[in-house]
Amino acid sequence: MERVRNKRYFRLRQFWLTLLDAVLLNGRVARWSHRLGLHGRLHIARHTVELSAALPMPAPLLIAFASDFHAGPQTHPDLFTNLVDELIGLRPDVVLLGGDYVSSRARFIDVLAMELRRLRPPLGIYAVLGNHDWWTDDQHIVAALQNAGVNVLINRNCQLPEPFGAVSICGIDDPWTGNADAVSTFAGARPVRIFLTHSPDGLLLLKQERFDVAFAGHTHGGQIAFRNGTQIVTAGGPLSRKYGRGEFQISDNGTLIVSLGIGCSNVPVRINADSEVILCTLQTAEPP
Repeated sequence: MERVRNKRYFRLRQFWLTLLDAVLLNGRVARWSHRLGLHGRLHIARHTVELSAALPMPAPLLIAFASDFHAGPQTHPDLFTNLVDELIGLRPDVVLLGGDYVSSRARFIDVLAMELRRLRPPLGIYAVLGNHDWWTDDQHIVAALQNAGVNVLINRNCQLPEPFGAVSICGIDDPWTGNADAVSTFAGARPVRIFLTHSPDGLLLLKQERFDVAFAGHTHGGQIAFRNGTQIVTAGGPLSRKYGRGEFQISDNGTLIVSLGIGCSNVPVRINADSEVILCTLQTAEPP
């Protein structure tokens, strides 16, 4: 996971993060925002994706997906406690995590990892990294996730345990700050392919690779949006507005589901873009 970093850019970024932490009073502004209800309310978005009869499943697979936690001065840590409590109650078969575990310094992941340790889905927890993770100490991020029982997928896939051995979780590196490699991501994948990418822009890198259902975050749904969901500020990347939130059918491939994320980036406020957990049932379609 070694990569060449622009030293000047990262020095400037560290200066900006130090300034931002000071402006946010090292988390006190987020605490006030959370008390006022300006972090939004965590809600569950339920989806059902049906596979063709050529891809039989022994039973419906219940998938939980959460992304964009942004642990640090921008996000009150109670969100992570509430998130894990919800996930324990939902009892998914497998949990997927979509990256951006911190907003600034890598050490902030420790409070999130402490909560993730409480999760024990029967088929495991799988994760990719986001742009904010690569902008900090990615090795610390990966180690913290692994110590919490999370399987980190960077340009590789992992077969689920039986009875879902026909399913692979295919996790690609972040499309812009990482070294994304779609060929390695899908190499040897099983017939049913769940594509995990931090950003919807991961679709641009697929080439001939196929998936059945994909999960992405990154957009926050704008984090501050109009009542109809239109983003006021769009996250970076050419597909972030087109696939800003919700479910999309991708031609010649499968279904893309984009989460609004959990935490706050830059400013500790969410308006018309509440924190969101995706709960997706993956099943074989009933015969006509």
